[in-house]
Amino acid sequence: MVAPDPVDARLLALIAEMGRAAVHEVAARLGMDPREAAARLITLSGSGLPLLVGVECDPNGIRKALANSVAYGNYQGTPSGPYPVYQSGPYQTGSGPHHVPGPQSTPFPAQPQPQPMQTWGPPQTADWARGDQPAAPPKVVSRTGKIGSTLEADSLEGAHLAIQLVEVVDPADFLFTAAGYKLAEGERAVVVHTELTNRSQIAFNSLPDMYLVLVTKTGETVTKAPVSLSSRPSHKIGVQPGETAGGHTVYVLPEETVVTQVRWSVRSEVDVNTLVWTVED
Repeated sequence: MVAPDPVDARLLALIAEMGRAAVHEVAARLGMDPREAAARLITLSGSGLPLLVGVECDPNGIRKALANSVAYGNYQGTPSGPYPVYQSGPYQTGSGPHHVPGPQSTPFPAQPQPQPMQTWGPPQTADWARGDQPAAPPKVVSRTGKIGSTLEADSLEGAHLAIQLVEVVDPADFLFTAAGYKLAEGERAVVVHTELTNRSQIAFNSLPDMYLVLVTKTGETVTKAPVSLSSRPSHKIGVQPGETAGGHTVYVLPEETVVTQVRWSVRSEVDVNTLVWTVED
């Protein structure tokens, strides 16, 4: 049996872990060029593996970008022609390096321009803009803050979210018992209030506090308790584009436990979209 290509093996292992992700995110996690990652994934998909490589866009935004290029006349796409197909270890059906001829593109008819635009840059980079305009500097996104801070992250579906840690009530035993619940000896309740704003055109279809946890001084995590307080409504599933939804999350933990952080993630494990708020004494 031929050993798998090491790069393909890393790609497949990461895809199996993430399940669903954009190509540029996969490439960033592995330190690869997005174009190489895309070419390898397409080759692996064509070899029969249960892998689908797709593309998603804002149709109106794409149409507007094309319309702004003077009836398509100034657009210069990526040169087509032969391009290399990356070897994919045992998944490759052929032997030895080979090339697949790409389709020849036909330029859009247009009036001659004295100063044609430059080619657009690679997708998912700051150069992905009109060539006659300076590239915008990359936006610095903070993943850490304090109580009251609003931090930004992206969902698995691609929705751009802004999440604010509004309040941490610690202890919140009076709220817990007022709702009819009882704490065991040596336990205390904590209530965390968060608000999530969907700043994209993609719906967020998950529970906003699904993976909202407390982090203790010893590094342990405390997950939310399966209770809801009448005086502090809990989160509801889903936030539509342009909407803001708030909710309260309840935790039950030992009295002596010191909480140092509130952490939000889009999945059960920590990743590039994980947000952390520091809780001061």
